[in-house]
Amino acid sequence: MAQGAGAAEMKRICLHGPESTGKSTLATRLAAHFGCEVVPEYGRAYCEAHGTDIGMAELVHIAEAQDAMNRAAAVRAAELHAPLVLFDTDPLITEVWAQMMFGQSDRWFTGFTGYADLYLLLDIDLPFVDDGLRVYAKTEERQHFFELCKSELDARGVRYALVRGIGDARFYAALDAIHKVLAN
Repeated sequence: MAQGAGAAEMKRICLHGPESTGKSTLATRLAAHFGCEVVPEYGRAYCEAHGTDIGMAELVHIAEAQDAMNRAAAVRAAELHAPLVLFDTDPLITEVWAQMMFGQSDRWFTGFTGYADLYLLLDIDLPFVDDGLRVYAKTEERQHFFELCKSELDARGVRYALVRGIGDARFYAALDAIHKVLAN
């Protein structure tokens, strides 16, 4: 990321968690609140175009494309002296998908270090909504997915906040976490 007047202050916030936890909805609402850019989920667009029968190579491609989109948005935000940029997702969640699908991940993920300044880990306390692309609907699958998400953040040593609640409660929990990172 470019260094300069806005680069040091701008924060990268990434939503993280299993499918059907409200990441995209929350990201859109937060972006409207902060008047900032939100980078959409490339993996969703990829699966809508190509289907969900994908392998590790496709997951690496999705992660690389998402990372490039996120980095470009962070540069734009820094140039605009924006206080933050929101990522609907990043390669860490794609690595969790690899773990869910194949029980392992590619070495590309091991080398990824382009972490956000704050991850909002969304809990599975919302009902599962099948949108035709989502896969892991069973309670035990959702719990396992969530635990893998949390474990990935813990293993990487990144800053994160657990976000729970429905509707406004979820939004205000995310706002509180973001305000804390912006204050630092």
